[in-house]
Amino acid sequence: MIVRRAEAPEIRRPGKIIAVHVSYASRAAESGSRPAHPSYFLKPSSSVAASGGEVERPAGTEQLTCEGEVALVIGSTARRVGREEAWSHVGWVSAANDLGVGELRAQDHGSNLRSKGGDGYTPLGPRLIDAGAVDPAALRVRTWVNGALVQEDTTAGLLFPLAQIVADLSQHLTLETGDVILTGTPAGTRTLAPGDVVEVEVDAPTAPATPSSGRLRTTVLPGRVPFDASLGALPAPPAGPAGLTPGLRAKLLRTPVAGLSAQLRKRGLDHVSIDGLQPLTPGSRIVGTARTLRFVPNREDLFAAHGGGHNAQKRTFDTVAEGEVLVIEARGETGAATLGDVLALRAHARGAAGIVTDGGVRDADAVAAVGIPVFSAGRHPAVLGRKHVPWDHDLTVACGGATVQPGDVIVADSDGVLVVPAALAEEVTDAALAQEEEDAWVAEQVRAGHPVDGLFPMNADWRARYARREART
Repeated sequence: MIVRRAEAPEIRRPGKIIAVHVSYASRAAESGSRPAHPSYFLKPSSSVAASGGEVERPAGTEQLTCEGEVALVIGSTARRVGREEAWSHVGWVSAANDLGVGELRAQDHGSNLRSKGGDGYTPLGPRLIDAGAVDPAALRVRTWVNGALVQEDTTAGLLFPLAQIVADLSQHLTLETGDVILTGTPAGTRTLAPGDVVEVEVDAPTAPATPSSGRLRTTVLPGRVPFDASLGALPAPPAGPAGLTPGLRAKLLRTPVAGLSAQLRKRGLDHVSIDGLQPLTPGSRIVGTARTLRFVPNREDLFAAHGGGHNAQKRTFDTVAEGEVLVIEARGETGAATLGDVLALRAHARGAAGIVTDGGVRDADAVAAVGIPVFSAGRHPAVLGRKHVPWDHDLTVACGGATVQPGDVIVADSDGVLVVPAALAEEVTDAALAQEEEDAWVAEQVRAGHPVDGLFPMNADWRARYARREART
């Protein structure tokens, strides 16, 4: 069925706004999780704003993020339509910025109401593109922050085609004329600071005359009014996938890295060691959840756009939470520093559990004196601009030959640095501590004069003796 589209309306408050979670392959690769099906959340229509507007970063928060997206505006009612006709119910296409506050996400328990529903958190426009004049698989979305391009992808990179998203939603609810669907964001989202200017544009490069939404422009302002704790939950730093309970942390502090490594290997995980690092202070120990930061090789034009101001490096050090470990991907390049004493002081002041970098450290003696545990691949007096561009944070990184995701458990001692998947942390810690007790008993027998043959590892006879000892205790 072909549905005639009415003349393009002015962009105004829609009846409902439906947003897609992860939908681009590039974003899935960045987050380390690839969904099998599209999933959705609602945004209030009061969050809609026009191009040229301003949005507040709420007082007490530091993690306002921008997400450039292709917005679909429904042109005619759609209920239980198939893929083949779904696109004919889309009237227009435009640009959207799905803004959100990271510190409010956990309190929403998945609804995203507070984190993404604030006034001005859904800028749309400035122009509408006729959906009938473009190929839904050839739309392009780009995002700029302070004039630097940070996101670019096309709908050819979607995990779920736009027609599928429309058809899927229509089998659950009626899509009405004027409703807006935000179709997800590609890789490269950015944390914003007051004064930042975000621009998003959607166009169709392969269509005649390259129709475009124009640039959707939003300026970030500082919020002045704090949240009232007597009314509801206050903003809190995003937690990792599982987090570290006080009890598990206490157990990890007395569990050797070597013991954890052995238990992970028994479970088929052989590539979880961050290699080539040494502690700045001998005897240092780290236990915490990973907060990630990525550097890319220096390129002068990119450093000019991304290296100055409140860049990814400074944003990460400024927002690291208590108990987190900053894990920095520097490609093993030690020819420039990835941090110095000022940033170490900032991380220490915020309660970070440690810093791990496969790059260099400058002001090494001063960093060591700060008191925060630091494991690095070397020392170098040069600043990062000699070799690195601070590029992004809170994404999957590679450090010292290991893959690290935000929320992984990081444990380090004199034997090295280990990445423990959060879901396995309790299990492997308990097993490693049990093995430590067994090894300590074996050491007692060796000190008493028994040969290691049959004792290490224990044969059936020695195992029975150990079991009797365990039963007595």
